[in-house]
Amino acid sequence: MYGVSLDAMLSVPGLRDRVAARFPQTVEILRSLVRIPSFAGPSAPPGVLCRSAEHVADLLRQVGAGGVEVIRAGGGPGVIGRIDVNPAAPTVLLYAHHDVQPVAADWSSDPWTPVVRDGRLYGRGAADDSAGIVTHLGALAALGGDLPVNVRFFIEGEEESGSPTFAQLLARYGDRLASDVAIIADSDNRSVDVPSLTTSLRGLADVTVTLRVARRGVHSGMWGGAYLDAVTCLARLIATLHDEVGDVAVEGLAPTGHSQDLLTEADVRRAAGLVPGLKLAGTARLTDRLYWGPCIAVIGFDSTVVELASNTIQPVARARLSLRVPPGLDPVQAQAALRRHLIERAPFGAEVTVEDGPVGQGFKADTSGPAYAAASRALTDAFGQTMVPLGQGGSIPLAAELQEAFPGIEILLTGVEDPDSKAHAGDESESLELLRKTILAEALLLTYLGS
Repeated sequence: MYGVSLDAMLSVPGLRDRVAARFPQTVEILRSLVRIPSFAGPSAPPGVLCRSAEHVADLLRQVGAGGVEVIRAGGGPGVIGRIDVNPAAPTVLLYAHHDVQPVAADWSSDPWTPVVRDGRLYGRGAADDSAGIVTHLGALAALGGDLPVNVRFFIEGEEESGSPTFAQLLARYGDRLASDVAIIADSDNRSVDVPSLTTSLRGLADVTVTLRVARRGVHSGMWGGAYLDAVTCLARLIATLHDEVGDVAVEGLAPTGHSQDLLTEADVRRAAGLVPGLKLAGTARLTDRLYWGPCIAVIGFDSTVVELASNTIQPVARARLSLRVPPGLDPVQAQAALRRHLIERAPFGAEVTVEDGPVGQGFKADTSGPAYAAASRALTDAFGQTMVPLGQGGSIPLAAELQEAFPGIEILLTGVEDPDSKAHAGDESESLELLRKTILAEALLLTYLGS
């Protein structure tokens, strides 16, 4: 088992002091990453992902990485690099991603201008996943010449798009990423005070459904009542995806396991900002619904915007559906089940077409290995609280692909976020107290792995 007394190397207080001494610089690095609007899509500034990747490459060089290169295989640009200290030492892959989500309107301040309020740094990507990049950089800077493991870096540039070209990147650069352990710094903690390791992730399988009722729009007064508009028909179709209590009603999509029942309804209401009268959906235990059950959400809808509305029966409407796939269920099969459901239940004979989006595998961690034990110890030592294993409802498809590409690799999903981080939402933020603790935990983990 990995594990060693730090008496002969660095004490926990000694590493904590090193992290604290560099922390103002660490926060400035986080600010520099937030300032770059590194999202993909039609509204993204041209070349911004490349600018973000080059900035990350420079940051890796500053902590001593060699062989730093910006890579791509038709998707967003990633960054790889390496630090070699001893051929006999373990090799650890440090993963994070520099791409972020686009910005919605519900922000209290400019999302690309980082600002600290009440101990949290606000800005798009501050938590997801610039904090992951900064955790790696901070841990390596704290260890300096005492780094006891070889390191490989992969900072991805298309995670928020579902990692569509990761398989091609592995085929081209896999020999430069091969490792004994991977630390994926892109997950959650029970709280700012209680650390966690993520032991399961749902997969994903998106679709775009288009429903058409006519070849053109017509006057709603002249023809209204003869047939239903496309928006109403699409709403009726979407409503068939869940039963009357909110459980997913698509054949073939069902929970695949159970999780520790840690979250309460109050936790969900507070973290999600639910309106007071809203009832929660579903009948299974709450954590089973979130971590081991399917979820279908409408994440985009196309029709005439209200400001441009006229008395016209809409002929066509379109929606993007996000399907979170329970761990262990094939996402391709899950996507096919959703597609079949939508086509077979077209209301009033409307014309329904379904376009498949990206898919990604779920993940179940091996919690019996020595790296997991070392991570549990490092987190407990850094936080002063016992590490709590958690499932997560989100998706990181590359975790399963790493398992397949490198048999025997131990994958550790560590948390840089907490329930108040609001990843993907407005007013995303990173707790600076949590960031300090995660940097210390990773420095300890690398030390324990190198023993």
